Amino acid sequence: MADSAEVQIATAGVELPGDLAVPDGATGVVLFAHGSGSSRHSPRNRQVAQHLNDEGLATLLLDLLTAEEDAVDVRTRELRFDIPMLGRRLVGAVDWLQGREDTGPLPVGTFGASTGAAAALIAAAERPTAVGAVVSRGGRPDLAGAWLAQVKAPTLLVVGEHDPQVLELNRRASEMLSASCEIEIVPGATHLFEEPGALEQVERLAADWFTRHLA
Repeated sequence: MADSAEVQIATAGVELPGDLAVPDGATGVVLFAHGSGSSRHSPRNRQVAQHLNDEGLATLLLDLLTAEEDAVDVRTRELRFDIPMLGRRLVGAVDWLQGREDTGPLPVGTFGASTGAAAALIAAAERPTAVGAVVSRGGRPDLAGAWLAQVKAPTLLVVGEHDPQVLELNRRASEMLSASCEIEIVPGATHLFEEPGALEQVERLAADWFTRHLA
């Protein structure tokens, strides 16, 4: 991660660790929401974030659970699906970014993977003047429920060609979104985009979307 620094984000009554990278001359900042059972160390999200840094966008990857909560969640698998809670924490992270000298002037984008996509959309719905674009990678935007109709930010839903159930859920969610929405299907890709070149295509799509809508 270029110019990455570990930070502590006070949000929704807890403090969460994150990794913030702000390239010189950044034109926007993208807040990442990882998927269920993952963390800010997700290699896929970090690869996408590095590409966004190279394209002149700042990034913030953060853990959505505290260390204590994560220990509980490993056993129960419950907190990772508490979408309203994760959404509130991401909203707090948007506010945290806007309160900083380096990222405060920058338009915000949210990037969500798996269940994190729902949290990314909730943040966009709750902070419509701050969040200017949303990208979902193999996400579950449907889990945002009633918040979908409140989203104003242009939304890109990226799904693997061989992830049919998630593709259908994305199509349903796109019909509930009030914002402009596009669905991009990555040929040959499965849910985790592990196939050669698949994640690189996600990188390009995300960079283009954020660059276009956060400018």
